[in-house]
Parts: sequence; C-alpha cells; structure tokens
Amino acid sequence: MQERKRKKNNTTQNETEVHVTFFEKQLQKMKCPFGIHHGAVSYAMTTLGAGMMNHIFVFYYVKLFLNRYKISEASFHQAQVLYMIWNAINDPLFGYIQDNSKLRWCSIRRLSILYGAPLYAVAFLLPWFPWKQYEDGDWLSGAHLIVALCAYDTMLTFVLLAQCALFAEISNKHENRLQLIKYNQVASLVGSCSVLFCGLFSKNMENFSYFQGFNVLIAAFAFVCMSYTGIHSVSQFEHTESTAETAAEGTDDALTWSSVFSLTKQIVMQRNFVLFVAMNFCQVFHLAFMNNFMMIFVEHLLPTEAFPSFVKSIMYGAGFICPQILVLCSHSLLGKLGYYRVILYTFYIEMAAGSVMFLLGPSHYYLLALFLPANLVLVQAAFSLFNLPLADIIDSDLQMYKRRSPLSSMVFGTNALFTKPAQSLAPMLVVTILNQYGYEKLKDKTAEGDLRMCQMQTRSAWKNRYAVLCWCCM
Repeated sequence: MQERKRKKNNTTQNETEVHVTFFEKQLQKMKCPFGIHHGAVSYAMTTLGAGMMNHIFVFYYVKLFLNRYKISEASFHQAQVLYMIWNAINDPLFGYIQDNSKLRWCSIRRLSILYGAPLYAVAFLLPWFPWKQYEDGDWLSGAHLIVALCAYDTMLTFVLLAQCALFAEISNKHENRLQLIKYNQVASLVGSCSVLFCGLFSKNMENFSYFQGFNVLIAAFAFVCMSYTGIHSVSQFEHTESTAETAAEGTDDALTWSSVFSLTKQIVMQRNFVLFVAMNFCQVFHLAFMNNFMMIFVEHLLPTEAFPSFVKSIMYGAGFICPQILVLCSHSLLGKLGYYRVILYTFYIEMAAGSVMFLLGPSHYYLLALFLPANLVLVQAAFSLFNLPLADIIDSDLQMYKRRSPLSSMVFGTNALFTKPAQSLAPMLVVTILNQYGYEKLKDKTAEGDLRMCQMQTRSAWKNRYAVLCWCCM
C-alpha cells in the first residue's frame, strides 16, 4: 500500500512538472514584439466576440419582445421560468461534461470554444428575426422567446464555461492572472462599444432593418474572434498524447453519477464558495436588472426634450464602455489592496448612491441621468473581477482534495447553478411591478407615437417605479 501511494505521489508530481515545463515552453513561444503577450491576447479574443454579442442581447431583447413583438405578460413569465430552469441546469451539466469527457472537443478547452463558436453566433441572431408579424399576445412570440433564450444560453454556457476554465488553468500565479484580467478588460472595452454603435446605427432600434443588419455583422466578427482563441490558446492542463494514454489506461477512475454528486458536495461544502455564491447571486440580479431595464427607465423617467436620442445612445454606450476603463485604471490598485477590498468598496458606493438618489427624488433629471449609467458602470466593473475569487476557490479545492487536475468547469458550473436564476427573476419581478402601474398600456401608446402625453398622464405612477429603481440599485 505504501509503495502504491509513493508511486501515485511520484506520478502526480511528474504530471505537474510536465504541465509546468510544457506551459513555460509555450509562454516562451508566445511572447510577441512590443510587449504583447500572445497567450493573453488569444484568451481575450473570446471575451471580445462574446462581449459584443452578449451586451447587445441582454440590453435589447426585453424591450424587443415587450414593445415590438408585443408578448403578453403570461408568455413572458413562462419563457423566463423555463429559461431559469435550463439556465441553472446546463452550467453544472456542461461543467461535468467538459471536465470528465474523453471526447477531445469537450475535454480540451480551446476545442470547445472552436467548435461552439459558429453555433453561438447563430443562436445570437435568433431573437432579432421574427417568425411572422406578431399580434398582441401572440403565443408564437412566447415560443420564439423560449427558443431564443434557451438556444443562446446553451451556446453561451458551453463556450464561456470553457473560457472560464482556461482562466484558472492558464496559470496559477496571481500576477499572471492579473495580466489576463488586464487583457480581458481591454477586449471587454472594445466589445462593449457594440451597444453604442448599435444604438447610433439603428437609432436605438427605431430602424429595425439596420438593427438586424448590424447584428449579422457582429455575429460574423464574433465567430472569427472566438475561432482565434480555439486555434491559438493553450492550457497548462491540456491533454497531450501521453496523458491521454494514461487516462485510457486508468479507466478505473472513471466518474459515475454518484462521484459527480460527491464532487459537487465537496465544492458546495466549502465556506468561501457558499459566501461567494450568496454575494454573486445579488450581483447577478442587480446586473440583469440594469442591463434589461435601463433603456426603459431612461425613456420614461427622463424628458425627451432634454435628452434626445443621440444623447441617450451615448448614455447606453457609456454604461458598458466605462466599466472596462475603470478596471484597467484600477489595475495597480488591485495589486495593492487586493480584489476583496476593491469589490467591497464598490458595494459601499452603490448603496450610498442609491440611497441618496432615492432621497432626492425623480425630479432631478440630470442627476438621474448621471446616476443610471454610473450605477451600471460600478456593477459591471465589480462583476468583471469575479473570476479572481473563483480561481482562488479552484486552487484551494485542488490543494484541499489533492486532485490531479482542477475541477475548473465544475466550480464555475456549480456557481452558475445557484446564481443564474437571478437572470430570470430580475425581469420577471420588474415586469410584474411595472405592469401593476400601467406600463403595458403605456408601451402601446408609446408605439403609436404618443410618448409625451403618456409621460404626463403617468407621472405619478412612475414615481413608484422610480422607488423600485433606487431599491434595486442598492
């Protein structure tokens, strides 16, 4: 028994040494001129492509189905419930598949991104092309929303889960991960411009044919970006031919469903993981609320004569561009204070700003116009740092249970199991509250071009919605 343990320890040490030496050779090959790191660039290209699509998707799909496709509240809730269930299930499911599958296109992270890229781009285009001319409360618009949400989230999860695992597996050094965050934020900065240019190009979706054409171009460019990651990115735990042979020989260690549940239990029982999930759920709820409804609140809380369409497009773009600039500027601060204190301070600022805005009231239009994008900036900036604590949780799990390779996808997937439902709960809750104060009638009148009269008639009702806005922003 002791000899077996010694052999097992020697083999695991040899494997880690092989991984380190292999990764160091790859790092030497990937150093580019002008100080640009090719490995970090290839990793960030998926962030660029996925960011361009995801920002547009979450920002426009709610208003599109509510205002243009005229989906009923019941159909909207049904779609969100089904989406919430599938959204929670598919993350741990794909995490298990990617961590334990013997198919190369599943187990190798870059191949998962490479083969998932074209389907991800196609799924992004599904909501923007109606299946027919929808009438009020048409059941087909509800079916369209279900298919669009589930298909898009399936491919988003499959591709981005592999990329999240790459983040933890490219390097276990904190300075290297901060470098990845830096390159990632540059890619996010460029990708977040898609909302700004989409708003300017389509006049905030008023010219719908231009809106559709712009999204086709975005999908094609995103496919190219993610394919670049799939071809050039490298993980220190990527299976080589020798490790594949050892895995084939060691079929005794193949995971069963009982072992999957035991692994999940080990992850969930960690105190740091539980605390992180609780915090992350609230942050995902807040982020989904701002992404889905900022456009609606701006249109009805800010007077059109003071804020024309061009100014609103800049506000929307700033809400997605400025978070990346903020994170890039705070790169040195992250190294000094650590991500824990930086994230904590952003929470304090969000609570203080929401409380002050609630006390001031909705009559201060210019302060409200500053508060809405600023709140979205803080939420997005804090959320973009959440890969760092998750990567540390993966490292501690690897050391605690002395695993041969990290369960990166399973940790990210289990986190998503508990936090992704907030993406559906936020629009369901807010749509219900808005319809209680007449938003369903208001959007119909808005579509007929009677916006100014509607704003005057429903000003008292929007004061209640303003209270909801400030409460959610806190």
